[in-house]
Order: sequence, then structure tokens, then C-alpha cells
Amino acid sequence: MAAEELPSEFDVVILGTGLAESVVAAAFSRVGQRVLHLDRRSYYAANWASFTFNSLLSWIQQHHEEPQPEELHDWSSLLEEGEELIYLSNTDSASVRNLQVFCFTSEEDEEEEAQSPDAPNTTEEESAGDAVKETSETESAGFNSKYEETNQKPEEEEEQASQTEGEEPEADQPTPTAAQSQSEPTKKKISYAQLVKEGRRFNIDLVSKLLYSRGSLVDLLIKSNVSRYAEFKNVTRILTYRHGQVEQVPCSRADVFASRQLSVVEKRKLMRYLTSCVEETEEQRAYNGRPYLEFLCDQQLGNNLQHFLLHSIAMVTEDTPTEEGLASTRHFLRCLGRYGNTPFLFPVYGLGEIPQCFCRMCAVFGGIYCLRHSVTCLLVEKETNRCKAVIDSRGQRISCSHCVVEDGFVGADRKRLATPTRFLSRAVLITDGSILPSNSDQQVSMVTVPPVAAGCPTVKMVELCPSTMTCMPGTHLVHLTCQSVGSAFEDLSPVVTRMFRTPQSHDQEKNPSVLWCLYFNMADGSGVKGHDLPSNVFVTFGPDGALSHEHAVSQAESIFKKILPEEDFCPPAPNPEDIIYDGENTSTGGEEEQSLQTEE
Repeated sequence: MAAEELPSEFDVVILGTGLAESVVAAAFSRVGQRVLHLDRRSYYAANWASFTFNSLLSWIQQHHEEPQPEELHDWSSLLEEGEELIYLSNTDSASVRNLQVFCFTSEEDEEEEAQSPDAPNTTEEESAGDAVKETSETESAGFNSKYEETNQKPEEEEEQASQTEGEEPEADQPTPTAAQSQSEPTKKKISYAQLVKEGRRFNIDLVSKLLYSRGSLVDLLIKSNVSRYAEFKNVTRILTYRHGQVEQVPCSRADVFASRQLSVVEKRKLMRYLTSCVEETEEQRAYNGRPYLEFLCDQQLGNNLQHFLLHSIAMVTEDTPTEEGLASTRHFLRCLGRYGNTPFLFPVYGLGEIPQCFCRMCAVFGGIYCLRHSVTCLLVEKETNRCKAVIDSRGQRISCSHCVVEDGFVGADRKRLATPTRFLSRAVLITDGSILPSNSDQQVSMVTVPPVAAGCPTVKMVELCPSTMTCMPGTHLVHLTCQSVGSAFEDLSPVVTRMFRTPQSHDQEKNPSVLWCLYFNMADGSGVKGHDLPSNVFVTFGPDGALSHEHAVSQAESIFKKILPEEDFCPPAPNPEDIIYDGENTSTGGEEEQSLQTEE
């Protein structure tokens, strides 16, 4: 509806399409509220978005360019008696900064092109150049076209796989020095031109998170029936980095007994400890306020078990209070076994699918969507201090009862910052192999990297394989996240050079090579900020540094309950086959404990 005039009256106007805004939009629409959902960007999900490789290059270029603020118009002529205007920010606030890109692979591989019997007439250099030029065109602005693009990917993957099978024997001969696993033939070097050419096979998330199998987001996906719009894969293993090596963490009963890293005595101690953690005891309460590491030491657990429990199961620091460490351990244990041997799930095609799934639910129940459409100001009634309407960039006055605004839309003059904004450090790597090769090429790994030196942060790493539909065959996509101490490059490059092969690495011949990487800092949305806004305007915040999605879901539910306290939050949507059109009651069938669509 970008070129048409929008309807002039809604119950709720929502600005921004991040996860919290998308969930609250779906919740309002589901209970019959008239919802207008706008975003000035050309893509869904804001800082929760997933990009193809070419679209990510375009996004990087936009952030390197000087922002061009829209011209402010004077809409005071639209005011009625007793009204005033609050102007919103007309550019994205600096929620992303310090972008640095490195390419460690060749621009093109002439040798590979000459040897490939199926090479197309167009050279890879030309293909890469064309792809980069068309970057802005390849990014899908519409919701449906995003799904059309992703739905084609399995077919493209099969076609590529059949081509690769035919090329492997020839390509393996001239590259005997390429990185390889013990049981696989030598892999051919992947060039930057190939990354660009196969760019649509990548779905690269701006934020790195996982879904706890018994977390609030999974429960909400099941309850609301939004889970039918997405597919999920189990995270297959939990890893940790210690003594310069990557090790698998035994966390389930099966893993503990199958582990070769632990002695029989350690296995018994670990099982006894995990069993004792399930219920809170007086002994545990006696350690409240004291470091969790002290509690673990007093349980007579060795260094191996202390490391696994602290960094990879509780995923806390040495200074974390015991009560928090035990709560995190219990949550980890509760989530085990629901869908697999680890507590975590990951959405196929990336985390950017989740906000879009909730947007789809909102649209199904009558919500109206418009991208590349900005709101200039809020129209406020002075006497009641309530927002009566919004005015868009075309000067249309749109009445509303409530307004939900992403923090980035709020002008600096309306923010009450008690403390400076905190930031997260992020790195995205495209590598040519896994950090812990195995017989399976379907591994999705969660890795915890303890501080590499005093004063350095703990780093959470997620390694994704091609079956997650986030990277092309022959590569892995690696996400690293930590709380910012300096720039993302300063915080994360020491971890990258230790665990991967780059030009700066030494004695890392066995490690996978980094082909391309991006570093950037992103604002941490968990900082509580005050705003000087009308009483019926609610502000949402972007991604936080936690591994889970609790922060975004709790924001959405809190806003919904403040506006409609008597309504159910995201009640189940009826299945199409259950809808009865003869005037009888519509069934909202389905047990709440239904399973998500997961792949092994």
C-alpha cells in the first residue's frame, strides 16, 4: 500500500518490525484490534533481520554512507484546538557502529573455472560484479516475496548438490593443500566471487540467539499456532574452548555416559550433581550471594566439571551469584530432551524468520503493513497527554487509540538517559569448515569461549551448517557475540585468530579458514531507558545480549496487558481445516503441547 492512502483510523499504530513489535502486532490483531504496522526500512525485522550475502553487502554500504535525514515538514496546519506535535527521529539512531569487513579469500579462482566442465559462459568476475551492482534490487521489500525466495531454496540446493557431485573428482586433484577432514576428500578453495554468486543461499542474522525448547518464545509459538509458519533444527551439540582446543560438553545422560573426556568417577560426580540441582535445598540457599564458582568448588568437583558447569551449562561468569547460576543450570536441564539432546532450537533460514512469522499472523487477522513508510510526528492532546493520531511523511493524519514505537524512532530530545547506552560486540564469519569436524555434516553447535585474558568478555558462538539454509554448501556460518569492552574488532578478533585460520593466525593449520568476516557493535536493548512521551505511547527496545528471546517476548506481553488487561495474549489461531463456515463456533483446535516442525 506504499503508493496509496492508508485508512484514517486504527486502534493501534506500531512503528518498527522487530521481534517485540511483531509479536505485539500479532497479539492485537488476533483479538480483533485494527492494527497498522509501519517501518521506514525496506526490510522486515529491523535489528533482528536476516540478509542474503548480497543484501548484507548493501546494508554495510548504507551504514558506511552518511545518513541523509528526511526533510522535516511543518504539519502544524493539521492541528486542531488543544493539540500539539511531537516530532519523531527521521533517521535510524546509531544502534549499529564500528563496522569492519575483511575478506581473506581470493577475488576469483581462475584455476577452478578452467577445470570445471560445467562452467557457464559468464566469468565469475562478471557474475560477482553484476551481483554487487544488483544488491539493492535483490533485497525483498515485501513479506510474501521473502517467502517465495526462501521456498525456492531447497530446490536450488538439490540442483547445486547434483552439480557438485559431478565436479568433485576433478576439483579435488589440483588442491591437495586445502583444509580437509579425516574422512573427506580435499575441498576446493571458495573464492569471493563464488560467495557473491551464491549469495542468495546465505541468510545472515544481525543478532545471534537460540530458542530454549521450554523458553517463552517456543511456548508462544506453540500456543499461538505461529509455529506452522516456520521450521526448526535442533542444536546438535554444546562445545567449549579450553587449553587451546574445542571440546564437546556432555550435558544429557546419554552424552555423559558416552563421553571419552571424563573418567568414570567424573561421570558419577556430574550425574549426581545434575540430579541434586533439580530442587532447591538449604545447602544451596546458604550460598546465596556468594560466587557460583565457590559453590562448585565446595561440591568437590574437579576442574573439568567446574568448567563445563560454569561456562557451558549455566553459561555464567565466575562472579555470578550462586542462586543465579543454579537457576540457569535448572533451566538448561528442564529444556533437555524436549526436542533433542540439547536444550536449543534454531529456525531454518535464520532468526529473521521469527518476526516475519508473527507479522504474517497479524496480516492474516487484518493487520495492514507498509514498509518504506515513515511517521513524522505524534499528534497529542494537551489536556490528557494522550496521542490521538500520527502524521506520516505524506501529511496524512491517522487516528489511533494507542501507539507502539521502536526506540530508534524516538528523538533524542524525548529520551531520559540515566546511563550511557551499552553495546554488544558482534562478528559474523563465513568459514570453509567446522571448528570440530565430525562424521556428520549436519552439526549445529553452540560454543562458549571463556575470557581469553583478564578483562576480556565471555564469548558466545553459534556455528551453523548448510542444512540450516543459512550458508552455501562447503561453508559454515559462525556468529560471535559478547558484551562490548571496546570495538567489536578489539573484543572478538583475538578469539577469531585463536580458533580459526586467518592471515594473523600462527600455527593454526588444522583450524578452518575464515573466508570473509564482518565485525560491528550493536546497541544492547536490555538497558532500561525512560522516555518523555504521552501515556498511551509505549516504547520497545531491540535485541539484548542474552542467548534467549525472553526480553523481547516479555516486552510484547507487558505492553499488551497494559492496553488490554482482560484479553488473552496471542490465543491460538484456528487451523484452516478446522474453520467451519456454517455459523457454528470455530474450533481453535490443537493441544498446547504440540511439537514444532523440527528436523533431525
